[in-house]
This record gives sequence, C-alpha cells and structure tokens, in this order.
Amino acid sequence: MENKIKLQIIGDKQKTAFCSDVAGFLTTHSAFSSLDLSKYVIFPGFCDVHVHFREPGFLHKENIKTGSLASARGGYTAVCTMPNLKPVPDSLETLMVQLDAIKKDAVVNVYPYGSITKGQKGEELSDFEEMKNEVVAFSDDGRGVQNEQMMLSAMEKAKSLDKIIVAHCEVNELLKGGYIHNGEYAKKHGHKGICSESEYAQIERDLYLAEKTGCRYHVCHISAKESVELIRKAKAKGVDVTCETAPHYLVLDDSCLKEEGRFKMNPPLRDKKDREALVEGILDGTIDMIATDHAPHSAEEKSRGLEGSPFGIVGIETAFPVLYTHLVKKEIVTLDKIIDLLVFNPRQRFGIPLGLDFSLWDLNAEEIVDTSKFLSMGKATPFEGEMLFGKNLLTVCGGKVVYQNL
Repeated sequence: MENKIKLQIIGDKQKTAFCSDVAGFLTTHSAFSSLDLSKYVIFPGFCDVHVHFREPGFLHKENIKTGSLASARGGYTAVCTMPNLKPVPDSLETLMVQLDAIKKDAVVNVYPYGSITKGQKGEELSDFEEMKNEVVAFSDDGRGVQNEQMMLSAMEKAKSLDKIIVAHCEVNELLKGGYIHNGEYAKKHGHKGICSESEYAQIERDLYLAEKTGCRYHVCHISAKESVELIRKAKAKGVDVTCETAPHYLVLDDSCLKEEGRFKMNPPLRDKKDREALVEGILDGTIDMIATDHAPHSAEEKSRGLEGSPFGIVGIETAFPVLYTHLVKKEIVTLDKIIDLLVFNPRQRFGIPLGLDFSLWDLNAEEIVDTSKFLSMGKATPFEGEMLFGKNLLTVCGGKVVYQNL
C-alpha cells in the first residue's frame, strides 16, 4: 500500500517516516483497505494561523465545533484562533473560557492567541506572562495597535518571553470611512475607498520596532504591493519577520467586485498590480505562508451589500481548491510550494507540531462551491458558484478520522 501513496511533502526523512505512519494507519482501518490510493494524493495536515471561530461571545456567527469541523473539511488539522472575542482573552481568566470550549468541542488542534492589549483597546498591555504557556502568540487582530510606544512595549515583552507579535496593520486615521479599496471600482460606483497606505505605513513602523527590539514579528493578511516590498527589504536586513496573505488576495482583485457583502473583507481586494506583487512575493519567499482569515458572519449581516455588511468572509473549506485551481493548475505556483505555505512554513514559525495528521484528496474531481454544504455557519464567500478542482475525501487528526466523504 505504501507504494500507492503519493505524498507532496518536502524532506526525505520526513517523507519516509510520514509515509510509513500514514500507510500503517490506512492498512489497519478496514474502511480504507479497499481504496486504490494511486488515484489520490495525501497531504500532511494543513495549518492556518489566522481564523475567527467567534467563541466566546458571537455564537450566532460561528463556534469552536462548527469552525473546527469546517477546518477538517478543508484539510486543516491545526488552526490559530484570533482574540477579537467577548471576553477578549487578555488574561488567563478570560482565556480559560475559550480553552474550555476548545477542550470540549474542537475536532482539530486549536491554538488560541492572547490579545496584545487589554480589551484590544490599545491602552494597556495584556497579561503576557500569565498567558504565555497557553497561547500560540499575541495579536490584536481586527485592530491595529495605534500607539507606537505601546507596540514597542509589546515587542519588548514578547521578546523577553520568546513569543511572536502578530500584527493586524492598519492606521485608523487613514481609513476615512472606507470599506473597499480606493481603486477604479470605488470611483466608478461611488464607494468610499481604503488606501493602501493605511496598511503599509503601520507595517513600516512595526518593522523598525522589530529590528530595534529583535522581537519575532509576523504580519497578518498583507494585500498591498508596498507591503510586500517593505517586508522583502526588512528580511534582507535580517529583521525577524514573517508574513501571510490569503487565497482571495492571490486570485482576485477589485475588478472582480460585486455589490454583495461576500466581497467585503479587511483589508480589501486591491488592484491587479497588488495581486501580481503578492504572487511574486509567494514565488520569491517574501510571503511565508497562506492563511484564510476565515471570518464568518450571519447571513443577515452579510446581506447588506458592500457598504452595510461587516468585514469578513469564510475561506477554510475552499482554500486549497482555490489555490490549486487558480495557481497550481495554471502553472503559476508549484504544488510543492503551496504545501510549504499551507503546512510546513506556518508550523515551523509558530512551533505547531505535525503528528499523524493528513488529508486525502482527489485532485481530478471538480466541484461547484455550494455554500449549503459548508460545515461553517458562515456562508459568505466570493467563490460561491465557482467550479474548482480538488475534493477532500478524508481528514485524520492525531490518528483520528475527523472528516470523511468517501
């Protein structure tokens, strides 16, 4: 059976051991013994360092159970949950609410973030020391830390604890009520735009602070060409920085917008040159990983169009098929590279282990994105109705089947 398993995995030693473990698992489970595995591809478990599962506080949008089930359907066995919750995980006491829910309901490995500032208000540091052993890193995602001195203090504290600062970079005073990119679509349709500087100006500030402190620093969901270039230059200088982008920024731009809430996310879809710069950043290693920024809302909330809907789309169930269809099949990015970005790079940076975690894919299968089949409570995706290649048949996490569609 082992000879029939095709693995997209980097590193001969890892490949041999992983192949042996997977083969052993499949041969000891009678339900899979009759499968002709030569028709499929097995990937090690994907890792998403940027998801919103909305629990505690916003259970009408998502919860740990539905979010982790959706992750399993997408081939993900490890996810990192952002702290814009109620209560905000800014102390061990408030964090325990989420940890209890994870222990009770998660079907994949869920690693929470602690917030950088108390209540995500940007005024006082959270209890880093108290939470350090229970969180994967610290972030105020959903909000940029506006005060430079506060971010400096956060980086110094994180450095002392050998933790990563994960930054949502956004200068509030530059937003000016915008809700999509200030490009041609916004001008043509009379929408208020968000300038790219609102993102890259704060990245530039933080890169200076990261260099000054030696802090491990990670930038969330970059979308602008200037952001790519700033991070590229910082890496060349030896700054300890990594970054992520999301599938939608790599394959869509503002020319794809429609007057629907499923096209509204933060940062927004920018223009073609930004998208091309992101792809180039993937190819040259400037961008280290792809995260979904899976951000579910209720159907009613997302029914209010571009202006009235909240920011955020879902993506963890479609991420790999989107990337495979638009980047791999079109020979823009290799499959090995995509697996690095989805599996190995995020796990290495954030210290997330890979156990007996894998998913089984039929790469020749075509499926229409049908949100009624989503396991997430959120249904807002710009890829709704699109035909994509790649169907996940099985996800195993820690040697346990957590999703099956054989």
